[in-house]
Amino acid sequence: MDSTTPALLDCIEHQTGPAPEWSVIWLHGLGADGNDFVPLVPELVRAHWPALRFVFPNAPVRPVTINNGVRMRAWYDIVDFDLASRADETGVLESVAQVDALIEREAERGIPASRVILAGFSQGGAVTLAAGLRRRAPLAGLIGLSTYLPAPRTADAALAEGASRQPVFMAHGRQDPVVPLAAGEQSAGWLRNAGFDVDWHVYPMPHSVCAEEIVAIGDWFERRFAAG
Repeated sequence: MDSTTPALLDCIEHQTGPAPEWSVIWLHGLGADGNDFVPLVPELVRAHWPALRFVFPNAPVRPVTINNGVRMRAWYDIVDFDLASRADETGVLESVAQVDALIEREAERGIPASRVILAGFSQGGAVTLAAGLRRRAPLAGLIGLSTYLPAPRTADAALAEGASRQPVFMAHGRQDPVVPLAAGEQSAGWLRNAGFDVDWHVYPMPHSVCAEEIVAIGDWFERRFAAG
């Protein structure tokens, strides 16, 4: 590892069978940790699927400006309530580099980027979309839940050639008080305009995940496995 490669994040891992053929890297939301989505695995996984490795990294602990500088696990600082300027762009790019390092580790363990799905909820979803924009070696797909595309003013310049080949699943709660539904809709629209195939869903829920949504994610996974 050279000096430009970030140290690997601490992760929780779960394999659904021996010799996994696919990997799912799942990023938690602000203030949570890698344990947050571990209980989703048995709800999501279907018996006939290939063996999967789920990787749930822990975000670094850092002060968060809108929470009075309290230190917590966060993928980046949140500096403003305005979504256009909410994300600390330097922190987003640092997290993108850390995610890229995890994707590279999966390649070293025998699972190429084309069989890695990157997922995230809320702040983790924002990093997922930011990382996806910059991928020159496309992933099998991107999942952004209850989230938004950070730094939309610079997104055009960040878009890598070939990145739009990655299919995207996005879902949002109609009553989300944290990330407004309109922000998710605008982000999905931006991605579509950039050439991404976006599977968009809205559910009657707040800033959370619901059972119907998990079924839809499972159906989307089925299509990824069939294509891969």
